[in-house]
Amino acid sequence: MKILISVDIEGVAGVYHAEQVRAGNPEYERARRLMVAEANAAIAGAFDGGAREVYVNDSHGGFRNMPPDLLDERAQVIQGKPRYLGMVAGVELGVQGVCMIGYHSRAQGRGILAHTINSFAFARIRLNGQELGEMGLYGLLAGSYGAPVIAASGDDVFIEEHQAMFPQTRFVQVKRATGFSSGISLSPQQACAAIREGVAQAASQARGVAPLRIQGPVTVDLLAQSPALAELFCQWPMLERTDGDALRFTAPDVEGAVRMLNCLSAMSTMLK
Repeated sequence: MKILISVDIEGVAGVYHAEQVRAGNPEYERARRLMVAEANAAIAGAFDGGAREVYVNDSHGGFRNMPPDLLDERAQVIQGKPRYLGMVAGVELGVQGVCMIGYHSRAQGRGILAHTINSFAFARIRLNGQELGEMGLYGLLAGSYGAPVIAASGDDVFIEEHQAMFPQTRFVQVKRATGFSSGISLSPQQACAAIREGVAQAASQARGVAPLRIQGPVTVDLLAQSPALAELFCQWPMLERTDGDALRFTAPDVEGAVRMLNCLSAMSTMLK
């Protein structure tokens, strides 16, 4: 059995503030090690649960946060960008389950450091009318490759937002949000123990979890963070501006939608 572990940082225990998730800050250097620790806990849990091959995907920012020499040597690490499948790159290798570790609430949510893909660019993202965060978008993308999301960790708001959409996923709560930049967290040791146990149980039952799929074409309604960004994005001829800060496009499938969103995210740096 092959397992893919996608690791973000905002949902990691002990992480609350933007300085902890941006390279160049002393706080980030500590937070990236907390990220590695939770990744290693998930890797260990995957092997405990019967995995024979584990890939770990560095899924935050520039996708090169976790020092490879600190990762469990049994796993193969996926780092760097650009890559077509983003936060679930590796799912194309025929994995039987995906674990999403350190994930967070969607843009405009009440969770710690809530955002979707790019906090500067996107205020809301809807696929076929359903508002989604990163777990929803990438869970659907993984599902299109036949891989279910078997486990996920983050704060309580993240879990509340996604339980209905992913009823078979084993969620592990490592902290409780009390604001955008505040919360109550398990210790890193407790969080890692809970993640290892949760992933082990999920991996042992992975074959009974169904992948989440939707049929194309997919209509994407995007609320940008400003009219200037909406104007920039609509340089793409396939995008239709529906309001001052809103636009719409249609993609043939979920992969096409996610790839376009990542292109728009990259474009947004022109206005920073």
